[in-house]
Amino acid sequence: MEIRDVTADDLDAVLDSRKRAFGPLPASSVEPWRAMVTPSLAEGRYLGVFDGGRLIGTSRINSYDQWWHGRPLSMGGVASVTVAPEERGRGVGRFLMRGTIERCAELGHVASALYPATTPLYRSLGWEHAGARSRVTLPAEALRTLGARDGGVKLRRMGPDDAPEVRSVLERVYAATRASGPLGWEERITRQWLSDEDDFAYLADDGFVVYRWHDGDIDVENLVAGSEATARALWSLVGTASSMATTVTAAVEPDDPVLWLLRERSYDSVKQTRWMFRLIDLAAAVGLRGYPAAISAETVVEVDDPQCPANSGTWRLSISAGAGTATAVTAAPGGEVPRLTIGGMSALFAGVPTSTLRRAGLLAGGTPGADELLGTAFAARPYMLDYF
Repeated sequence: MEIRDVTADDLDAVLDSRKRAFGPLPASSVEPWRAMVTPSLAEGRYLGVFDGGRLIGTSRINSYDQWWHGRPLSMGGVASVTVAPEERGRGVGRFLMRGTIERCAELGHVASALYPATTPLYRSLGWEHAGARSRVTLPAEALRTLGARDGGVKLRRMGPDDAPEVRSVLERVYAATRASGPLGWEERITRQWLSDEDDFAYLADDGFVVYRWHDGDIDVENLVAGSEATARALWSLVGTASSMATTVTAAVEPDDPVLWLLRERSYDSVKQTRWMFRLIDLAAAVGLRGYPAAISAETVVEVDDPQCPANSGTWRLSISAGAGTATAVTAAPGGEVPRLTIGGMSALFAGVPTSTLRRAGLLAGGTPGADELLGTAFAARPYMLDYF
């Protein structure tokens, strides 16, 4: 077996592999799929496992910014992972994902995330469960009546040329809300997304919404709002479909303001799709992440990462004034220090509580004081609005 970049000549085989893994694409979706993936070929973002010239596995690495406590870092979103059915069970997936980790590093991504079809393979290579994409179903009529209290929010239709403004909105809102987990996309991808004629998109100064009709109801693909007035305006706009649609299903934050804006709320109908996270360059990721500005702390941890040896060793973590550093040290300074696999360190980075990590066997050694310090510094409630 060998791993090499997928080329345009391989796309028919890639499509066949994709159909066998995920089911057939509608005929109308084949050309848009080709248009979407073709730019990734020249960028070295589509990998194939070949055996004697025959394609037997694939993975694609999407380029994202991912915000962590309000600061973006470069994240490789792993998607389209396939292994030919007749080749499963002989290590193709593991071989492929080891190559995917190496390629993420070569592309400059300091972290990686994916939506797993199965946990054991990815966990064995360092990804760990970190957050979720939460989809809530709400009554359309309840949204219609929200309205904007001050009535001063101006909304306009949004199209492909608004891609830079979408980026600007995301940067401002995610920084202000200290968001952890949500994604920003390349302008090319944003333009393509906003070109879909089946989507309806509206823009405000500090927010936007993209939604579509689905089986007679409304499906909100993305809604971001930086203020109460904008949240009310965007959600009530979606709710104006209530004369035809009974429900609105939307991807939301764990503590999305819409759940506090609704007049009535007794239970939430929420479906979660879990995603996994992995640090590719530990030191760079720690340096790019944001942290609570009031925290000033320093501690030492030991990390083991067989796939990325540069992440292994003893690290001094220093947090101050909202910024952090990870500095390699030759030995731990006296006393037992917290020990983590790279999966445990990735989960800690993503805000999984130290009490959870310890009871799950992902954190060992150290002291209660170190646990509390680490848990406070890396506290987060990570989420994604997008599925890839």
